[in-house]
Amino acid sequence: MSELLSAADEADALERLHALECTDGLPVVIPTPERVARLVLASGQDGDMVLGTMGPAGGVATVEKVATAAVMAGCLPDHMPVVIAAIQALIDPAFDLTEMQSTTHCTAPLVIVNGPAREACGGIASGFGALGPGHRANASIGRALRLAMINIGGARPGASDMALLGHPGKFSSCLAEDEESSPFAPLHSALGFAPEQSTVTVIGTEAPHSVLFSPTGDAPTDAERLAELLAIGLANLATNNAQLRNGQAVVILNPEHAAVFGKAAMDRDAVQRAIHAHCRNSADDLRRLAGGFAPPASVTGQVAAFRAHTDILLLVAGGTGLYSMVFPTWCAGPHVNRYVTKEIMIDVFCEITLPGA
Repeated sequence: MSELLSAADEADALERLHALECTDGLPVVIPTPERVARLVLASGQDGDMVLGTMGPAGGVATVEKVATAAVMAGCLPDHMPVVIAAIQALIDPAFDLTEMQSTTHCTAPLVIVNGPAREACGGIASGFGALGPGHRANASIGRALRLAMINIGGARPGASDMALLGHPGKFSSCLAEDEESSPFAPLHSALGFAPEQSTVTVIGTEAPHSVLFSPTGDAPTDAERLAELLAIGLANLATNNAQLRNGQAVVILNPEHAAVFGKAAMDRDAVQRAIHAHCRNSADDLRRLAGGFAPPASVTGQVAAFRAHTDILLLVAGGTGLYSMVFPTWCAGPHVNRYVTKEIMIDVFCEITLPGA
């Protein structure tokens, strides 16, 4: 069980948590035993159930400890299915959490929710400003992961979290896919899950890079131009993906840009292939600019930034307009920054009525 701290009141407790470096720098909800017990109960699991270990400190992630992080983040009981599944994705060896927490790169978990959990687990936003302020479920779920990474994984700036600058997504980065506005099958269907299942996909990314695109109405030409622009954002020569020529990355199309590909009769696989075909840089430019990451002299011509088109995760979210987002990645570690998808087990969770409801 977790160690209990004592304080004179909640204001004193907050200052104690800040002093112990148990927060992300922002105020937190005080994780009293009663509040933590409520979220443990909502999980449908025993508090001492072990989910795994979190690096770099190797802390044991129990349901109770994860619930503690969720309380501090402001989560509701409805959010717990997503939080638990996202933690399971983080601690999957393929995610390379220890290495990701310790790298000097500005990487942070991006959480993508698919399926019925989008509504069943507190209404996770997928439209306007989904990665910004104003969406409680998005902000709280993403923040719960960060607080777990700090307090269970032991990642603290300049000591074990060695990101040189970081980015605001290290506070929280969570959204749902707008499956209803997408011309493609949902992301989780493309990853082998049934549409009626719920999933969370977690991948370590940089902050989003805006991609400006204005269509002309010529479907084939627009689709080709948009694919090229998205590739420039993902694999320009300043990115890790271009220089290390590995890993995975994310493209989030707004509904208008997704419709450009839909009008060109392109499914998700075709769009991924089109973007991947443009994610290339000349070997000469890499040797000129990439320093120690440059390819050997025997490599000539165009060099791919990704090994396969499926390394580019593609989904639809956000408001309709001129801007989509791409997320380059760190693409290092033993598993080169792979995404991990876990099913959200809604059925095992217990409904909890909040006081006064």
